[in-house]
Amino acid sequence: MDRPAAARAIDAFLRALDRDPEREPELVGTGERVAQAWADDLLQGYAVDVDGLLAKNVLAGTSELVVVRGLPVATTCPHHLMPSTGEAVVAFAPRDRIVGVGAVARLVDAFARRLALQEQLGEQVVGALEKHLGPRWAACRIVLSHTCMIARGERTHGARVETVALRGTEVDRAVAYAALAVGR
Repeated sequence: MDRPAAARAIDAFLRALDRDPEREPELVGTGERVAQAWADDLLQGYAVDVDGLLAKNVLAGTSELVVVRGLPVATTCPHHLMPSTGEAVVAFAPRDRIVGVGAVARLVDAFARRLALQEQLGEQVVGALEKHLGPRWAACRIVLSHTCMIARGERTHGARVETVALRGTEVDRAVAYAALAVGR
């Protein structure tokens, strides 16, 4: 990532909006701060090797059901470059392989810290679990508040968007939805 170019672009963006980072004290250094935030945090997920993350954490073992709740999600929508925040629930029914629950949390975070549509985020998590664990089924529920809906346009304070990704060869939808606590 070219941080100096990103910082210059942010300063140019501010000037295009009739705000001058060289004349307005509160904007001095904004370009550098924004570039650093995007490089070091908001887009950090692109630096994560998801295949490697899961491959090194796969364990032999089984369980009837694995559910990881309350996973914090902070992502950036590619349409308006505004944040969405909330949480995810990941559930899967293993066959003969499981993965450490910390790896599940890191998996969700790796995909979230990219430019991501909410609908694609859950599908990416489920796809990675399918690829590396081969579960009977895998699911991901994501509930987010979108800044683009709160701060502009609709101004829908309190609105949350809920998506569910569910895949597998032996899906019992009632069990999957209950594990994800859909509708609660």
